[in-house]
Amino acid sequence: MPNVKLNNYLHLHFIVFVWGFTAVIGKLITIDALPLVWYRMLMASLIIFAYILIRKFHLKVPPKALLTLILGGIVVSLHWVTFFMAIKVSNVSIALATMSTGAFFTAVLEPFWYGRKMVGYEVVFGLIVMLGLYIMFSVETGYLNGILLALVSSLLSAIFSLINGKLTKEHRPSVISFYELGSGVLFLSLYLAFSGGYHPKFFQLSLSDWLFIFFLASVCTAYAFIASVKILKYISPYTVMLTNNMEPVYGIILGVLLLGDSEKMKPLFYIGALLVLTTVVANGVLKNRKKLKKTTNGLPSH
Repeated sequence: MPNVKLNNYLHLHFIVFVWGFTAVIGKLITIDALPLVWYRMLMASLIIFAYILIRKFHLKVPPKALLTLILGGIVVSLHWVTFFMAIKVSNVSIALATMSTGAFFTAVLEPFWYGRKMVGYEVVFGLIVMLGLYIMFSVETGYLNGILLALVSSLLSAIFSLINGKLTKEHRPSVISFYELGSGVLFLSLYLAFSGGYHPKFFQLSLSDWLFIFFLASVCTAYAFIASVKILKYISPYTVMLTNNMEPVYGIILGVLLLGDSEKMKPLFYIGALLVLTTVVANGVLKNRKKLKKTTNGLPSH
C-alpha cells in the first residue's frame, strides 16, 4: 500500500508538471489565443467522448445540471482564452505567477457562494496577496496588460472550480468534462461566426502548431483531467491542492529553460510571486487544520 500511495503521489507531480508545461506550449503555438482554445476544446471533447464510449458511460444528465454544465463550459472557455492572451501579450512567468491567485480567489468567493461568513485570516491573506501583486505590478510595468488578463483568467478559474464543486459529487468527471468542453466549443463557435472570425487563415495551421495543439488537448487536458480524478482515490484532496500550487513553479522553470531570456524577470518580481504563492499555501493549511478540528470535535468521546 505505501508503494501504491508513493506511485500515485509521483504521478500527481507529473500531472502538475504537465499542467505547468501548458503555458510554455501556449507560447510556442503561433496562432492567436481564441483559435488556439477553440482547437484545444474541440480536440479534447472528441478525445473524452471516445473515452466515454469505450467505458460505456451514460451521457444523460438532468436539465438543471445541463444548464450548469453549459455555464461551466462558457466560463472555462473564457478562462482559457484570457490565460493564453496573457501569455501572448506578456510571457509564461507573468501569466503563471499571477494565475497562482486562483486558489485564493476561490477562498474569497466561497463565503458568498455557500452563504457563510468570511473568516478573519482570509481578509488578512487577501491584503498580503494584494501586496504581492502590487510588487509584481510595480517592477514589471511593461507587462501590465498580461497581468490584468491573467487576473481575469484567475478569477474565472475560481468561479469554474466553484461551479464544478457541486457537479463532481453527482456526475462522472469525464461526462462533466465532455459537456463543458463541448458547450465551450459551441459558445466560441457562435462568437466566431457572428464576429467574422472564420476565415481561410483560421484553418491554415503549421505542422508544429497542429502537433502542439494535439498535445495540449490530449495530454494536458483529457489525460491530465481524468488521471487527476483517479488519483483522488489514493491521495487526499488537501495533498492534491497543495501539490497543484507547484504548477506555476514548474511552469516558470520550464519557461526559463525552454524560452530563454524572454522569461527572466527582475528579482523583486519573484519576491512578489513567492508572497502570493506562500499565502495561497498557508490558506490551504489553515483550512485543512480547521476541518480536522471539526472532525475531531465531532467524534464521540471514549
